[in-house]
Amino acid sequence: MSTTNLSSKSASAGLFAAIVASLCCITPVFSLLAGIGGIAATFSWMEPFRPYLIGLTIGILGFAWYQKLRPKSAEEIACECETDEQSSFWQSKKFLGIITVFAGLMLSFPSYAHIFYSNGGNQTPSAFIEQDTTKTNKIVLDVKGMTCAGCEASIEHEVGMLQGVKSVDAIYAEGSATIEYLPSKLEEKTIIEAINKTGYTVIEKPKDQ
Repeated sequence: MSTTNLSSKSASAGLFAAIVASLCCITPVFSLLAGIGGIAATFSWMEPFRPYLIGLTIGILGFAWYQKLRPKSAEEIACECETDEQSSFWQSKKFLGIITVFAGLMLSFPSYAHIFYSNGGNQTPSAFIEQDTTKTNKIVLDVKGMTCAGCEASIEHEVGMLQGVKSVDAIYAEGSATIEYLPSKLEEKTIIEAINKTGYTVIEKPKDQ
């Protein structure tokens, strides 16, 4: 196999690894855009493997660039001349550069995933549009399955659409979601159901006897 073909296949493998590494963060956005909230947490189980997949992506792309940039030996040059091999776009440095940039965007997706959501965690949800001085309740729920900022935004968006929610703040590092709401308009169980519908799971604490 020529070094050109090897670097091209390495680039494809690197892109695949980058996409797989980002599935746990990309899926919540896809679920929002497709209107299928239940698949948001489908790949959350992959989060522990993400650092290894990132390392694999960097290693594969690094190898591809090494193959592409290293000086060719006289034997390799002679071989290419004999076969009159012409490099296509898919085997070019330009294509490898595009693959590298796209892989970088995939790997850094968690840092900008929030831009795909209309509501931020510290903003008043659009559903809570009227002024109401009624006493509010604040609850802190333990949520299983969040792995990145995209997961936070998915939960904040879904809960923020409920009528009566005043604020919602999900924190994946703590595995929690804090919601302030009007008990006159909304029940806690409805909030829990909304979160569970996204694919993440609220861990309900046993009630005091």
